[in-house]
Amino acid sequence: SNQLGSIYGHTSVMTGSLLDDHHWHSIIIERHGRNINLTLDRHMQHFRTNGEFDYLDLDYEITFGGMPFSGKPSSNSRKNFKGCMESINYNGNNITDLAKRKKLEPSNVGNLSFSCVEPHTVPVFFNATSYLEVPGRPRQDLFSVSFLFRTWNPNGLLVFSNFADDLGNIEIDINEGKVSVHINVTLAKKNRIDISS
Repeated sequence: SNQLGSIYGHTSVMTGSLLDDHHWHSIIIERHGRNINLTLDRHMQHFRTNGEFDYLDLDYEITFGGMPFSGKPSSNSRKNFKGCMESINYNGNNITDLAKRKKLEPSNVGNLSFSCVEPHTVPVFFNATSYLEVPGRPRQDLFSVSFLFRTWNPNGLLVFSNFADDLGNIEIDINEGKVSVHINVTLAKKNRIDISS
């Protein structure tokens, strides 16, 4: 607050982009007087609050994930959050654990579920000798493939296909921790293309 009016005590900071990607993101807010550290996915931003006072008087309640319909937020985000939060810590207290064990006093948690529905995907585990083979599509100009992967191994073949009529092949692999694409065309002057990232 501020003696000249609440507008002079208002502080807003924005950070991050495209956070609705269904991946976990980490946020940490630390306040020391009027100095604030806002950390999003290990990217820290420092700022100082406006107004005349260097303390916050949170004497009623603090809500996570939204607020009751009777609340009056100062921002434009009037919709409550729809998604998952985990490891909510407030001043050293694990709020998610306390809420799950019904140890919050007083507590009004609304309609919560202590689980998070993951997207309906079916992973495939490959060992050193396994592979998944699907039929190719001959006489098509388009080759498009997408997938998610995770591994602890720095090397391994991800995708391989021969071209029809012995015209070459394509390989996508992990080589020393980097993804590499190799296109071999047998009937061309420049018969090999290598792309690494």
